[in-house]
Amino acid sequence: MKKSFALLVVCMLVIGLLAGCGGGDKKPAAPAAPAADKKVFVNIATGGTAGVYYPLGGAMAEIFNKNIPGMNASAQSTGASVANINLIKDGKVEVALVQNDIAYYAANGTEMFKDKKVEAIQGIASLYNETIQIVTIEGKGIKTVADLKGKRVAVGALGSGTEANARQIMEIFGITYADIKPQYLSFGEAANGLKDGNIDVAFVTAGAPTAAIQDIAAQHKVALVSVPADKAEALIKKYPFYAKQTIKGKTYPTVTEDVQTVAVKAMLVTSSKVDADLVYKMTKAMYTNLDRIKSAHAQGANVQKATALEGMGIKVHAGADKFFKEK
Repeated sequence: MKKSFALLVVCMLVIGLLAGCGGGDKKPAAPAAPAADKKVFVNIATGGTAGVYYPLGGAMAEIFNKNIPGMNASAQSTGASVANINLIKDGKVEVALVQNDIAYYAANGTEMFKDKKVEAIQGIASLYNETIQIVTIEGKGIKTVADLKGKRVAVGALGSGTEANARQIMEIFGITYADIKPQYLSFGEAANGLKDGNIDVAFVTAGAPTAAIQDIAAQHKVALVSVPADKAEALIKKYPFYAKQTIKGKTYPTVTEDVQTVAVKAMLVTSSKVDADLVYKMTKAMYTNLDRIKSAHAQGANVQKATALEGMGIKVHAGADKFFKEK
């Protein structure tokens, strides 16, 4: 009897296994629920907190986070252009704001990137003109760049785009660092130095008005040193990424007259290693939310799709290129 019962159990088990294996008419298992959006981390390298890059980068991070599923973007304060390109090269950030001249040097292995060509650097968009503002306090006896000899000059943070601009402009006037007392200061540090009387003049490469200069003007009568047309033309002949620029009177309360100077372009760059679809989404998100860019800083009003490829100078990333070619 026990043997019969055991045989019956075995037979039932075999029948069950065969039924499970047949599956001809069995409905397929329901697909697994889709996984939650994978987080995408994007670091945006900007500049000093007193400049224009920082608030614009913060606005971009906010736009990306609100408009791209799974995005976790953040803006970080850095030493600006040169430092930012090195951060891109080392894969420490995905997006960076830089000057077009510095991007050109990196892509071509010249100037501070001599023998250190950055193959991966690619452009997303040109944003606005970055004005070279040479700032001093009235009473310092500085009327022209030629007057900088022997002065304490803030030439920008070490390795920054501003520092390269200061060196190139002084060169046109026949001045080298040996002729001045160079101070490698960020915009904020330069502003404090001018206010405290520890420096005589500062180079600031940023969209005007710049918070650092506005801060000085709130306490002192600032003056802007001009770059005359003939010197500007000589500079442009040697360094074609420059352009003539006028700082309108009353841009700063104490500067009533227009001041002639030069400018480069601020641009947004990335790495060729960053996914094209991600760059496309970031580019589209930015240009479809320009009101937020405008609200971040006065220069935001100059960020336009129509001028996004002006002064690019380097290869455009495939993702950005796709967006700009769309009708």
